Amino acid sequence: MLNQRDPYLLLSVVNMKLRDEADSLDELCKTYDQDPQLLIERLSTIGYHYEEGHNQFVAV
Repeated sequence: MLNQRDPYLLLSVVNMKLRDEADSLDELCKTYDQDPQLLIERLSTIGYHYEEGHNQFVAV
């Protein structure tokens, strides 16, 4: 999942999966064997952070 070349495409896929498949970022990352901190860092490069209350990445 983190190998997506385009971080905006990664954002779209992650938010879709958070909405449709997972109740939390940790659950999503466990399902896809990803490091949540690396995902947070990757999406922060385009100005997004994880909002736990909304269970999605949102613009800062």
